[in-house]
Amino acid sequence: MRPRAGYSRLDEDDVRVRPGRGSRPRTRRRPAHSSAVLGFVTSVDRGRYGCMADGRLIVAMKARELGRGSVVVGDRVALAGDTSGAEGSLARIVRVEPRTSALRRSADDTDPAERIIVANADQMVIVCALASPPPRLRFVDRCLVAAYDAGLDPLLLLTKADLASPRRVRAFYRPLGLPMLTTRRPLPPRTLARVRNVLAGRVSVLIGQSGVGKSTLVNTLVPEALRAVGTVNPVTGRGRHTSSSAVALPLGDGWLIDTPGLRGFGLGHVSAERVVEAFGDLAEGTAGCPPGCDHLSVGCALDEWAREHHAEARLDSLRRLLRSREGTNPD
Repeated sequence: MRPRAGYSRLDEDDVRVRPGRGSRPRTRRRPAHSSAVLGFVTSVDRGRYGCMADGRLIVAMKARELGRGSVVVGDRVALAGDTSGAEGSLARIVRVEPRTSALRRSADDTDPAERIIVANADQMVIVCALASPPPRLRFVDRCLVAAYDAGLDPLLLLTKADLASPRRVRAFYRPLGLPMLTTRRPLPPRTLARVRNVLAGRVSVLIGQSGVGKSTLVNTLVPEALRAVGTVNPVTGRGRHTSSSAVALPLGDGWLIDTPGLRGFGLGHVSAERVVEAFGDLAEGTAGCPPGCDHLSVGCALDEWAREHHAEARLDSLRRLLRSREGTNPD
C-alpha cells in the first residue's frame, strides 16, 4: 500500500518519545562504600548516633538507604561522609555489620513485638540490691531468661552488702551455677579489682532496676562517665530513673554498656520452651513430666520434685512467668 500524498513512511525508530517521570532505569546495586570507616555505636539520641572510630568520637545520622532498620548501642557500623569528628560535622551510617548477639525486650509478656536494647554484647551483668530497694528476684529471673535467650553469659552482681546479708540470694541461685559478686559501700580495692577482672576484654551490658546502684558502680569503674546518681524513696522502695538512655563506655580493652533503670522486663518474644530452659536447676524435675506438659496443669512432675528438693520458690517463679505470658498472672 502506497503512503498518501503529503505523508512519509515512518517506523518506530523515527518516533521520539519524551521521557516521562520515573522512566530512568533502576538498579538494585547500592554504593559499595569501600572507603567507609568502621565504628562502634556508643550512644543514640533523637536520630543522632555517637560512634567511636580510631579513637575519635563521630556523630552520625542513619543513611536513607538503610530503610527502617534500627541502629542500637553496641552495633558495629560503616561510616561515610565527614568522619573527621570535628565539632559540627555529621557522618552517615551506611551499613550495619552482622550482629553476634541482640538483647531484646518486649513491652509486656503478652506482646510478641520485640525491641532490641543492645547489640553485640557477650555478658549481662544483672545488678541487684540486697536492700534499699529490697532484692526483686523475679526481675532477676526475667533477666536470666533474656540473657540465655540472647546467648549472653549472665553475672549476678549483688550491691549494698553493707545494708543486708547476701546469703539468702546466693543460696537461691547457687543451684544454677550462676557466677556472683557482692559489693558494699565504700567499695574495697580488692572487690573493685575483682569486678574489673570479670569485665576485662568483654562487652558487658548492665541491667537493673532503678536505685540498685548501677550508676554508682559505673562512676567508680569509669570516673569520667559522670552518670547521675539518684536516691531511693524510703516509702515505696523505688529508685528514680537517673539514666535516660543506654550508653557504651570504654573500659580497658572492653566496653561497659549502662542501660536505664527498668521497672520490668517483658518476655513476650521468648517461647515458653525457652523460658523453661532458663530454669536449668529444675531440668531434672521436668524429666518425669508427661509429654506436652505445660508445667502449670495437674500432673506436672515438678510439684513433687520441688517439694523433695526444697525448690518450691524456684518453681513458683517459673510458673508466675509462664502464667504472665498468658495474661493470667502479671508479675
